[in-house]
Amino acid sequence: MPGDEPAAPAWAFRRPGTASLSIDGSRIRYRVTGSGETVLLLHGVGRSLEDWNEQHDLLSGRFRVLSLDLPGFAFSELSQRPATLSGIAAMLPAVLDELKIAGPVHVVGNSLGGAVAMTFAVQYPGRSASLVLVSSAGFGREVSLALRLLAIAPTGLSQLRATRIGSRRVTRALFHDRRFATADRVDRALALGRQPGHSDTLLEVIRSLGSFRGVDEGWRLLLLARLRALQIPILVLWGARDRVLPASHLENAAELLPGSDTHLFPATGHLPMIERAGEFARLVATFIGKHPISSTGIVS
Repeated sequence: MPGDEPAAPAWAFRRPGTASLSIDGSRIRYRVTGSGETVLLLHGVGRSLEDWNEQHDLLSGRFRVLSLDLPGFAFSELSQRPATLSGIAAMLPAVLDELKIAGPVHVVGNSLGGAVAMTFAVQYPGRSASLVLVSSAGFGREVSLALRLLAIAPTGLSQLRATRIGSRRVTRALFHDRRFATADRVDRALALGRQPGHSDTLLEVIRSLGSFRGVDEGWRLLLLARLRALQIPILVLWGARDRVLPASHLENAAELLPGSDTHLFPATGHLPMIERAGEFARLVATFIGKHPISSTGIVS
């Protein structure tokens, strides 16, 4: 059950519904707001549950909204599991069980979180009612040079030194409209980069997914083949000006996941849930509304 919060900056537990729990001896930070069908929100590589603040505000009037720091990132610990898609996804059922959330949930994942969402769906059939994949990893080899450089040792370690200049550069790269790269977001990025274990987790995840040449094809094609077999509702969203994972991957997703819904946000970067918060929330709510969970736990 939720316990005492670990040492963290004051802002880490300030927002309503934010707490921590213990899974296999590891602390996991999470946030829950609202009531109704559960929507589980998964952030991207090196990020935190703060990326979903706007969606907590917009969606919690209709749904129970749950976000968490993925194991090994921000203020969650990794435990003994490897920092891979499978290892991270393996923590999610225990989190849901600890919070007494039974039955399937709607899963929304951004970037790495999208690949984790797909992995969770195929590893634990029946626990995902639907997927919303937001600028998700898994639909192509291309990825930003900054992430490809992390796959090279020792270059990767040199790229991960937490500095204000570096945090500002990374934060600006996430948005098309640089007004969203606020001083507060830069400060948070710097704090996350200085968390114990952050660099090790980041490098382990990146290197498990690909190399300097880009994202490996092997795990992607296998994961997508297993996902297609599940035949669950899927919505894929992308920003047209994404500089981390190119918008051309949206076309790949439509081809690789036939029957999925897609939407492209114009003049938007890698985090449309922030940069296009209102439109994003409307799309997600409408999509989930078309695929409700019945009382038996089966998607209608």
